[in-house]
Amino acid sequence: MPVLDPIAALAGLFVFSFFAATILPGSSEAALVALILTDRYSVVALFLAATAGNTAGGAANWAIGRWLGHLSVFRTRLDPAKIERATVWFRRYGAWSLLLSWVPIIGDPLTVAAGLLRIGFVPFLVLVAIGKATRYAVLVAVIRP
Repeated sequence: MPVLDPIAALAGLFVFSFFAATILPGSSEAALVALILTDRYSVVALFLAATAGNTAGGAANWAIGRWLGHLSVFRTRLDPAKIERATVWFRRYGAWSLLLSWVPIIGDPLTVAAGLLRIGFVPFLVLVAIGKATRYAVLVAVIRP
């Protein structure tokens, strides 16, 4: 494996983690683990880059949901059942459900739904960051006990 400049490795992990948090497929966990296992980079810096990138990707989903919610053309193309389920979920569990934004399959739709349902950006960002940081912290603890 070629040695990357630490800045390039961190930037690459940030970008990869960003896109993995959007609707595009990708495993930021695999990228983080691969870089940790090289023993060439600061684990703390890798943790922060992955957390920041994944949180920023979630924020992009929120912005997409918020923006698309304004478009009547888009609203007519949404599956009313999915919107209703998301609305019920947020009414029942509130913004706290965003702590699960890291969970595969449901995490990305949760962040888009938060934008559609006009969850405030600051609480959104804090809860998503906590959830994603916790996931990466557990992963780091397993890899580097």
